[in-house]
Amino acid sequence: MTENVNTDPHRLASAQVVVGVDGTVASTLAVRWAARTAAQRGRTLLIVHGMDLRAATAGLDARAVSAPLLDEIHMRGADFVAMAERIAREEAPESTVSTEVSEAHPAELLIRHSRTAHLVALGVSPGVGGATHLGSTLSAVVAHGHGSVVVVRTADPRGQLPADGPVVVGVDGQAGAAATATAFAEAADRGAALVAVHGHHDFFIDSFAGYPFFDAPIETMEATQRELLAERLRGWQEKYPNVEVRHRVYDLRIRQHLLEWSKTAQLIVVGSRGRGGFRGLLLGSTSNALVQHAHCPVMVVHPY
Repeated sequence: MTENVNTDPHRLASAQVVVGVDGTVASTLAVRWAARTAAQRGRTLLIVHGMDLRAATAGLDARAVSAPLLDEIHMRGADFVAMAERIAREEAPESTVSTEVSEAHPAELLIRHSRTAHLVALGVSPGVGGATHLGSTLSAVVAHGHGSVVVVRTADPRGQLPADGPVVVGVDGQAGAAATATAFAEAADRGAALVAVHGHHDFFIDSFAGYPFFDAPIETMEATQRELLAERLRGWQEKYPNVEVRHRVYDLRIRQHLLEWSKTAQLIVVGSRGRGGFRGLLLGSTSNALVQHAHCPVMVVHPY
C-alpha cells in the first residue's frame, strides 16, 4: 500500500531547507543548490555553521580560553554564514534566508535539524571521491540523519550543477519505500521525469519459481522483476499522475548503472537501511558508493 507522504514532517510547509557551511568550496556548492531548491519550493533556507567549540578549545588551559579567543571563533563562524547568505541571495534573490551559528559539533547540529527539516544539504568539492576525502561530518550526517540528506556534488570542474535531466531512484524492496515516496515528490516538484532503477539483488533465496536459483531462466527472472517493480510503483504513479515514469531493470550491477545514470540525472535518490552506526556506510553500500562517486547531487532518504 502507498504511504501517505503528508504524514512525513519533512514535507510540511513549515519545514526548512537546511544547509551546513564551513567556508569551503564544497559548502559554497551546497549553498547554491540549497538556495535554488528552497526558492523554487517557497521554503525558508536555513544556513547553519557548527563551531565545535569543545574541540576548538580542547587541550587549552582554562586560562587560555579567553574572551578574545572565543570572540574570534564566533566571528569566524559569523563570517562563514554571512558569506553563504550573500551567495544564496545571488543564486536566488527571491529566497527567504535565515542563519544560525552554534557552538555544537557540525554533525550534531545538522542531525538535530534533520529531524524537522525538509532536507539537509552538505557539499563535496567537484571531483572529490573516496571515504577519506568526504570528511567525518558528512559521513556522520549521511549515516545518522533523519529524512532526506543531500550530498551536493558535481563532476563539472567549474562547479556547474545539473539543472535538468531526470530524477533517478534506486528501488530496493528492503530500504526503498521512503526513497520511492520522496523520489516521486522530488520529480513532481521539479517537473522532471522519474527513472526507477531496480536490480536482481533482491534475490536472497536459493530457489526461484520452483527452479534452483542458478537454473532459473533469465527471461523469467527479468519478467518477474519488471512486474515486481511495476507493482511497487503503481500506487505512487496513481498519486502523481503527471510524473512520467520510466522503469529500468538491471542485473546485479545496479550500483554501476546508478553511477552511469548520475551522468545525466539532476538528482539520484537512494534509501538508507537505518542508523545503525557507520558499519553499513563504510562497507561499500550502494548509497555510500553514490555519495562518494556520483556525478550529480545524491539524496539519501532515511525511513520516516
